[in-house]
Amino acid sequence: MTSRMARLLAVGILATTGLATGVFASAAGASAPKVTTVTMQGKSYTPKATNGGTDDYHCTLVNPHVTSDSFITAAKFHPNSVEVHHAILFLVPPDLAKTAKTADHGGKGWSCFGESALPDSGAGFEISNTPWLTAWAPGHGKDVEPAGTGVQFPAGSLVVMQIHYNLLRGHKPVRAKLQLFTVPASTHLKPLSLTLMPAPPDIPCPSGVTGPLCNRTASIADLGKRFGQHAVVFNSIIETVCGRNPVDPPSGNTTSCTWPLRAGQDILRLGVHMHLLGRGMKIVLNPGTPEAKTLLNVTNFNFDYQRSYTLKTPALTSKGDKLGITCTYDPTLRQELPQLRKLPARYVTWGDGSSDEMCLALVQTVAAPH
Repeated sequence: MTSRMARLLAVGILATTGLATGVFASAAGASAPKVTTVTMQGKSYTPKATNGGTDDYHCTLVNPHVTSDSFITAAKFHPNSVEVHHAILFLVPPDLAKTAKTADHGGKGWSCFGESALPDSGAGFEISNTPWLTAWAPGHGKDVEPAGTGVQFPAGSLVVMQIHYNLLRGHKPVRAKLQLFTVPASTHLKPLSLTLMPAPPDIPCPSGVTGPLCNRTASIADLGKRFGQHAVVFNSIIETVCGRNPVDPPSGNTTSCTWPLRAGQDILRLGVHMHLLGRGMKIVLNPGTPEAKTLLNVTNFNFDYQRSYTLKTPALTSKGDKLGITCTYDPTLRQELPQLRKLPARYVTWGDGSSDEMCLALVQTVAAPH
C-alpha cells in the first residue's frame, strides 16, 4: 500500500470512509437491459521482481469505451495465468483520464506496489478519486454485487488493472481479460460503500526454526528493501492505529484490531483476504460487549479458493459500534508449502509479497432505510 494510503490510515479515514462508491438497485431496476463489455490488457506483460523479491505489482490502463453513464452490477476477471496472485480493478473517472494515460506510457503500464491506482504525481490525488470497481483472488469467479448492487460507471471512464504477480509460481507473459456487466444509469439506485479494515500480522518463526530473518527488526528491514520504505511506514502506522507498540508489538499466530463504524449503515457483505499462512478470520460486531455478534467466522481459509460472504440478514450499525477483525495463521506452512519452503525462515509481517502476510476484511455497506 502507498504512503498516501498510510497517511489516510493514520488519521483514521480508512475506517470511516467508503473507498468504493456504488449503488443499491431497487427491484424496479432488476429488469433493466444488461450490457457486457469485454476488455483486455493492451499488451502481454512479463512480470519481473526487483531487489531480491519474488513479487511484481504492475498497473496497466484499459479503455472499456463507456459511451453512456451506467452502473456495473457484476464483473469477471480472467487472470489467464497462475502467476496472478490477485488483481484490483480501479475506476478512473473522466477527469483523471489524461493523468492515467500519461502514467500508462503507451500501454507499458507502471509499477504500483500496494494500493496505488495512479502514481503519486504530487498533485494531491486521493485514493477515493480512483475507487475499486472489483477485486479478484484465486477461486473468486464472477463478482456479483449482493441484492442488485452495482458501481457507478460514468461515460468516458477508464479502468486500471492492478495485478500482483507471484514469481514463485512462474514468470511467463500474461495478458489478462476483464468482463463488465452493466445496466443503464436510469436504473433506480442507491449508494454502496466499501471499507478496508486491516490488522497487523506479527508471526514469529516456529519453535526450532532459526535464521537471520527470524529477528523482527531484520525482517522489517528486508521488507523495506523489497518494496520501499512506504511498506515499513505502513507497518508502523497500522500497529499504532491498532493500539500496539510499533517497535515491539505482541507476536503470535493470531492478530486482531477493532475499527469504528459509521452509524446508520447496513453491512451487506464481508470479504476475507490473507496469504498462504492464513487459516481463519473472525469478524465480530461490538466485540467484548454484551451485544457482541459474530458476523463471519471462517475457520478453513484456503488461499486458492477465496470468496466473499453475503450476510443472510444485513447488520445495522448504530452510534459507537465497532467491528473486531481477528486472523489466525499456521507459520509451520512456510516450511511445508512448495511455494515457500525454499525461502529463508522469517518473522512474517504485513507485506505486499506472496511470502508476507495480510489480515484484511473488506466490508460492504449501504445506508440503512430511515
